[in-house]
Amino acid sequence: MSGSLADLRRKIDSAQQLQGVVRTMKAMAASSIGQYEAAVRALVDYERSIDLGLSACLREGNSIAVRDPRRSNERQIGAIVFGSDQGLVGRFNEVIADFAMHTLAAMPGEKKIWAVGERVYAHLTDAGVSLAGQFTVPGSVAAITPLIGEILSAHERHGSISDCPQVHVFHNRPRSAALYEPVSQRLLPLDAQWRGQRTQIPWPTKNLPQVVGARDLALRALVHEYLFISLYKACAESLESENGSRLAAMQRAEKNIESISAALSQSFYRLRQGSIDEELFDVIAGFNALSPKQRLPRVQES
Repeated sequence: MSGSLADLRRKIDSAQQLQGVVRTMKAMAASSIGQYEAAVRALVDYERSIDLGLSACLREGNSIAVRDPRRSNERQIGAIVFGSDQGLVGRFNEVIADFAMHTLAAMPGEKKIWAVGERVYAHLTDAGVSLAGQFTVPGSVAAITPLIGEILSAHERHGSISDCPQVHVFHNRPRSAALYEPVSQRLLPLDAQWRGQRTQIPWPTKNLPQVVGARDLALRALVHEYLFISLYKACAESLESENGSRLAAMQRAEKNIESISAALSQSFYRLRQGSIDEELFDVIAGFNALSPKQRLPRVQES
């Protein structure tokens, strides 16, 4: 009996320790959500400024180089899939991996896929997808910029992302504190459709702008910032969704631990009460088994 009580006590202590870990992870996930959400909001004004700058450059007849359609790799499609390096995020990686594979399967041509995160890399590999490379998921807002710089450097290197005339970005976008949805964005090419969308942006004042200096250099710089913002926003939204999914998973885990702890406590108290009752019954049975001569004499009141 004592061994059973000791086992239950050990399980209760383990559940309480695990509950403390879960609460800590909940607090960290909730804090991270706020940071990444603020990072996305901070991009709004800057993104607006870059779009206006592109609109001004493209209105004046600047053009962006278009690939030669006779190139042998013209039907090659590049994809960047944002996932997670850590677990305890529910089906976060499965959802974006399945969405990316389903979307790319409908596109003709050879696929070159880069994964951001070990977990989504593993899911894509297990599904039989041949990956061209892998990037590490940033662990903070400050680490997003170096990652985007690394991706853009890979884009500019020969034989890498720059060889793909089409590049698509896949990531999870938050819908609420704990809900998300997989989305995709065509990052390249910057074709006539993309130029038309930028030139149709209305200028906020009646005075139309003029680009001073080297217009081609200004356009290249603005395009670089456009690519940076698109990737930064995708990464920040993915990290926000990841922490939202982790928060939801920790909330479910906390409820399960509370339920298990309550059941263990009930079993422990029931078993301990049964042990006490058995000891009392043994004392009473022993007392009743004594003969009247062996019982202690009663003290008579004076």
